[in-house]
Amino acid sequence: MKKKYYFKYFLTAALIILLNFPNKSYSENIDKLYEKIDLFSEVLEKIQNEYVEEIDQAEVMDSAINGVLQSLDPYSAYMNPKIFEESQTETSGEFGGLGIEVTMEAGVVKVITPIDDTPAARAGVKAGDYIVRINGEQVQGKTLMEAVNLMRGPVNTSIKITIRRKGLRKAKIFEITRKIIEIKSVVAKVVDNKVGYLRLRAFNENSSNQLIDEISKIEKNKKLVGYILDLRNNPGGLLSQAVKISDFFLNDGEIVSTKGRKSRENRKFFARKGDKIKGKPLIVLINNGSASASEIVAGALQDHKRALLLGEATFGKGSVQSIIPLRNRGAIRLTVSKYYLPSGKSISEIGIVPDIRVEEENEDFLINTTTDNQLNYAIKLFVG
Repeated sequence: MKKKYYFKYFLTAALIILLNFPNKSYSENIDKLYEKIDLFSEVLEKIQNEYVEEIDQAEVMDSAINGVLQSLDPYSAYMNPKIFEESQTETSGEFGGLGIEVTMEAGVVKVITPIDDTPAARAGVKAGDYIVRINGEQVQGKTLMEAVNLMRGPVNTSIKITIRRKGLRKAKIFEITRKIIEIKSVVAKVVDNKVGYLRLRAFNENSSNQLIDEISKIEKNKKLVGYILDLRNNPGGLLSQAVKISDFFLNDGEIVSTKGRKSRENRKFFARKGDKIKGKPLIVLINNGSASASEIVAGALQDHKRALLLGEATFGKGSVQSIIPLRNRGAIRLTVSKYYLPSGKSISEIGIVPDIRVEEENEDFLINTTTDNQLNYAIKLFVG
């Protein structure tokens, strides 16, 4: 078969298979679909014959597949066999990272949140920053996985990332040294001998156990007037942990539901009797770096009027992705359902709006330090 017909026959065969499934929408639009097949194969043939440089056909097809997925939402993507294998391999100290959760937006990498006590957070990277260059290489046109792979590397090696930040005219360049990222889920203390402060950094397998241990210690303080649960810059994690942690502060009612096209994706999760802080007042701190599981907890506590939310609107990542292996040993990450709060509202792209809006005041703002005006405001609400 001649090279110039490679794309056309490959794509046509793939779509014929799809069209043979018993789906009414496909059968009704079969003529339009074939028109699109012809158009797409024509475009690819022109690229093959006319583009200024010779192209790698396999790479172009990978990009086309990824383009379809990325057109659905920022979280769906294609992983070729090499990238999928790397994603499943433990780093075992060989590779280091920066400590940021990222997504794609408008063709560039957007920081969901920098994780506490990681190289990125210490360098000054903030939630909402756009990474436009990595070591001088433009991010535009790359997939999210390609950009992430550029940021990974051997421990103690440095990397330069160029970011654009809302409100700043000039780009900022950070030189950051890669490290092994280890996250301690919970940090706790008692403020002014009256307020229990619980900082939750992630929702991993041990988060709920760590949190309940800290609550048990703090509850021994007889002068306690209330709690602050700090979910700022928490990128989320396990749904099961979000449900357990929400349940710590509730006695009953729905916590969250998931809804998708498949019936198996439709689930509801409820609280059980037993408020672990015995009805004491609760303030939850949120910001634009609070995402996914953090939004489930904050939204459930707000809907049940169990907590006062303070800070800034959350990120708005309210969807569930599944990794689906493919025959070529690659995989796709595909959104299969969305989260819904007890009120029925979706978190996706909207986020959670705080009851009291308090913005980060300056560039030197750091969580849980003297510059943390959001935490200071919350403490004042308890102690005056």
